[in-house]
Amino acid sequence: MVVLAASIVSKSGKVLVSRQFVDMSRIRIEGLLAAFPKLVGTGKQHTYVETENVRYVYQPIEALYLLLVTNKQSNILEDLDTLRLLSKLVPEYSLSMDEEGICKTAFDLIFAFDEVISLGHKENVTVAQVKQYCEMESHEEKLHKLVLQSKINETKDVMKRKASEIDKSKIEKNRGDKGGFMSLQSMGSGKIDNSLGDMGISSGGGGGGFGSSSGFGLGGDVESFSSKPKGGRPPSSAIAPPKGLGMQLGKSQRTNQFLESLKAEGEVIVEDVQPKVGPSRSAVPPPTDPVTLSVEEKLNVSLKRDGGVSNFDLQGTLSLQILNQEDAHIQVQIENGGNPGILFKTHPNMSKELFSNENILGLKDPNRPFPTGQGSEAGVGLLKWRMQSTDESMVPLTINCWPSVSGNETYVSIEYEASSMFDLRNVVISVPLPALREAPSVRQIDGEWRYDSRNSVLEWSIVLIDNSNRSGSMEFVVPPADSSVFFPISVRFSATSTFSDVKVVNILPLKGGAPPKYAQRTQLITENYQVV
Repeated sequence: MVVLAASIVSKSGKVLVSRQFVDMSRIRIEGLLAAFPKLVGTGKQHTYVETENVRYVYQPIEALYLLLVTNKQSNILEDLDTLRLLSKLVPEYSLSMDEEGICKTAFDLIFAFDEVISLGHKENVTVAQVKQYCEMESHEEKLHKLVLQSKINETKDVMKRKASEIDKSKIEKNRGDKGGFMSLQSMGSGKIDNSLGDMGISSGGGGGGFGSSSGFGLGGDVESFSSKPKGGRPPSSAIAPPKGLGMQLGKSQRTNQFLESLKAEGEVIVEDVQPKVGPSRSAVPPPTDPVTLSVEEKLNVSLKRDGGVSNFDLQGTLSLQILNQEDAHIQVQIENGGNPGILFKTHPNMSKELFSNENILGLKDPNRPFPTGQGSEAGVGLLKWRMQSTDESMVPLTINCWPSVSGNETYVSIEYEASSMFDLRNVVISVPLPALREAPSVRQIDGEWRYDSRNSVLEWSIVLIDNSNRSGSMEFVVPPADSSVFFPISVRFSATSTFSDVKVVNILPLKGGAPPKYAQRTQLITENYQVV
């Protein structure tokens, strides 16, 4: 009752990734996987195929098959559960469900498969646990890095203090030298002024400021009290205070030597880098396929703290981005989930009759190509839709907050309940707090928390909400406060499935030939999601 292998193959039978969990020869596993496409029927979404020796349990993923090869004595219900978990893991590591995307992340997928299946048997793990195990974060490593960084910071502080003391001693020494020079020069200039007073000649600029054209040969007497200026500059410039003196905390030669000695001992020196000023952009990977279609839905939801929905507004877009001009003469065939509450609206340049009759998005003029470009803003919108509702069952995530005052403390219990429609990712629940001197005392939490002291906000984060944690709670304690202080509660999350379930079925070339390769990106995000 074991899983022999977990594989990802193309519909033509090409093996992209395969992980064996029992001792098998390469010829045997290649023979089993090569025979699989001939046994698969059509029109089935999720089924199995049996032969004399093994059973194939598979699930289509776009143009690929996720396949489990088991013996015939294996429990098929457990195998189906394993297959569902693997189907959730594959999109987490591969951005595009095609041969190129799978091959790029082949080793990550193999490591993830190893966490799910051990010696042919399924481990009791969730998607979040598998991701955590694969990241291999170590608390001891983090602690060691923090201690090492604190030592480096202390060394840099000592270095800066020493550099400052050296600069100060240099300044004091220069001031002492300048003071002796100026006293001698003022004495010399006084003698010159007295000897020339009866002749009606006065010195210009005071303190021996004679030019080279004085005609009395007295410039040499003044220069005899000081070192000769370099470059033939007049002596008057010698008494001007030198520019740039003061506390200079830059990296001097001695500082560099100190850093080099630390590096020689094996220490990691982190240089101070000034942050670059500029608008931050979201880290969306640039498109690599000739045609990219992006489905995005934005949620604007306002929930009542006592229950109910005061506002639910969903807006979605389907945008098209084409890299090359030769792929611009196309039409896009789509399908949707048939939600009657969603109203679709095509771009003015799209053929409305073609969309309403055949669900095909094409330009009114078939000879006109779509715009092309490679920039992040090069996509063109093809379709928009909107849905409004007051049905609370449509809300993907509900929040309940229960503040209660007991003595000199306020106990706040917060719980979330997620709908089974979506698997939510990177969930952050931000709860406003009264002004506090210290962080609140969190007694119990399903997930992680962070206190933003500047904005006085407690952030509750959950990496993934799926069938294993559709509900969760958190309890924390703060000083006495009114219940209205903890509202409005803001929520952020994303999902890879949408309300409209818009999917691209096919790309139709208008000038003949093979259809261009395309990729589809789908996401549901929150724009303004609050509990008021």
